[in-house]
Amino acid sequence: MTPELTLADYPLAETRPETVRGARGIPIDRITVKAVMAGDIGMEDLRITPAALLAQAGIARAAGRQTLARNFERAAELVDVPQDIIMDTYEMLRPGRVNDPADLIARADMLAHDYNATAIADFLREAAEIYARRGFFAGRSEGAT
Repeated sequence: MTPELTLADYPLAETRPETVRGARGIPIDRITVKAVMAGDIGMEDLRITPAALLAQAGIARAAGRQTLARNFERAAELVDVPQDIIMDTYEMLRPGRVNDPADLIARADMLAHDYNATAIADFLREAAEIYARRGFFAGRSEGAT
């Protein structure tokens, strides 16, 4: 559970550095050039974590930025989703890229089931409804940009 955060906690790396850790749990103050050169720090230690994104969501919410907070929460769900799935999903969301709302619903189901990305799944289901109402499922020729 993320502690209650306020605007005074922004930026976390400066105000609450004890809360900022890499994916392997290494605290930010141990992530130094010397540690990288020694091989003690790798790329995994530099990746953002769900906890960091949820903390940012808390700060955004404290600032009254509800939409930004929800975006951070959805991003937290995507940390462990493979990049190719994220990029393919992004492509699916471009109007006219898929011809059937069932394709977006199937992607939503897969993300919820395989990655527990329920907020993203809800977002995709909502997009499918809106796209259907607006006629965005009209096909485009293959290879169109």
